[in-house]
Amino acid sequence: MKAYEGKHIDVVIEDGKEVVVHGPAVAIVAIDNDDTMTFVRQQRPGAHGKLLEIPAGNVDDGEEPLATAQRELREETGLRGGEWVEVARVYSSPGFCDERVHLFLARGVTHGEASPEGSEDIELVRIPVSEIETLIAEVEDAKTLAALLLYLRLR
Repeated sequence: MKAYEGKHIDVVIEDGKEVVVHGPAVAIVAIDNDDTMTFVRQQRPGAHGKLLEIPAGNVDDGEEPLATAQRELREETGLRGGEWVEVARVYSSPGFCDERVHLFLARGVTHGEASPEGSEDIELVRIPVSEIETLIAEVEDAKTLAALLLYLRLR
């Protein structure tokens, strides 16, 4: 039974429990040919402030996660191309939400012009991959932390 219908989420009652219906999302560890990883810093209402995150976004109806990841990376950062691999799928908060995030690693991406949505106020942050391990303790975003730890394990 649907308890709430919103712009980005719905809430349904399943077996007497509230479940936030969000749908799939993507997040990308993007590394250019200079061995620099690109992050975004943006306001997050749930965190009551700005967070440092890897680029991410929601999968549109009928869109494949890889196509979404490539589109989101291009829109938010201007980065494109490279070699892509999906490294994991994780639930963001499975105690109450169905959102499953597809984590991608994109190596050898090239720089171009970003085109964020009108409502997005995004600051790009580029960090050499040699400094990523020291950044881990500062990361508060779960998808970013998971993706960075996977990257460090896979590199």
